[in-house]
Amino acid sequence: MKKFYVISNKTKDPEHMLADKICSYIVGAGGECVCHSWDDERQGDELCYTDVSAIPDDTECVIVLGGDGTLLQAARELNEKNIPILGVNTGTLGFLTDADMDSFETAVDNILSGNYEIDRRMMLKGQIYRDDRLIYENTALNDIVINRYGNLRIIDFDVSVNNKYLSSYSADGVIVSTATGSTAYSLSAGGPIIQPNAELIMVTPICPHTLNKRSIVFGAGDVVTITMGDNKKISEEKIVTFDGEQFYNVVKGDRVVVTRSEKVSAFIKTNKDSFLQRIREKLM
Repeated sequence: MKKFYVISNKTKDPEHMLADKICSYIVGAGGECVCHSWDDERQGDELCYTDVSAIPDDTECVIVLGGDGTLLQAARELNEKNIPILGVNTGTLGFLTDADMDSFETAVDNILSGNYEIDRRMMLKGQIYRDDRLIYENTALNDIVINRYGNLRIIDFDVSVNNKYLSSYSADGVIVSTATGSTAYSLSAGGPIIQPNAELIMVTPICPHTLNKRSIVFGAGDVVTITMGDNKKISEEKIVTFDGEQFYNVVKGDRVVVTRSEKVSAFIKTNKDSFLQRIREKLM
């Protein structure tokens, strides 16, 4: 790989100094690099870090500076272009990133010399149906979350898998995640940590009002359907969130159908640390 495109999170790199530093190093090492020009684009209420239309067609690697949130947004938008991503952490935990500002030079050198792997991660597709009509769909790399919107009341919902009833819940919400997302919100809700390139769908209730409700892991080819209950006759909206950013409101009777997406996210891996080493570093 010789041709790079650098995207940075403006809140973490307000003067574009970090992005410029990486670009300068790449050019000095014999590569080609274009830096994303910040213009505060917005889609609705979301601050966008990625303008896919500005990325040259011959780009071989996109370097994303920021935390996991920045990388998640870039991964969702860039999978249409099928360009692998190198994450450089300037945030906090950075589970998805491969390097940081102290180690990016080594990562770039490895890429330029062909010493890297492509780590492909499964994504989820979420479809929302109202009266059997598809009203919204989106993809997620980490998770699709349904939780309450507004007053602090529990929500009721039923979970089915492959059109077979599984269980009913009264809880603060539910997280449907990939293995990549097992170290995100699902972990905070008591879910297990899973090898991130495993292919599966995990359902984790959020603060369920029972003693025996735990995460359940299904195969990547299974279909998980969550049907909104009546919430004790209270007319109240719930919200479905994709990777903590894109969202859509749902009401009683709506169905959220989660399946494996045909899209995947491709990350460049140069760091030789094992998954267990990264877990110890990030969480211990």
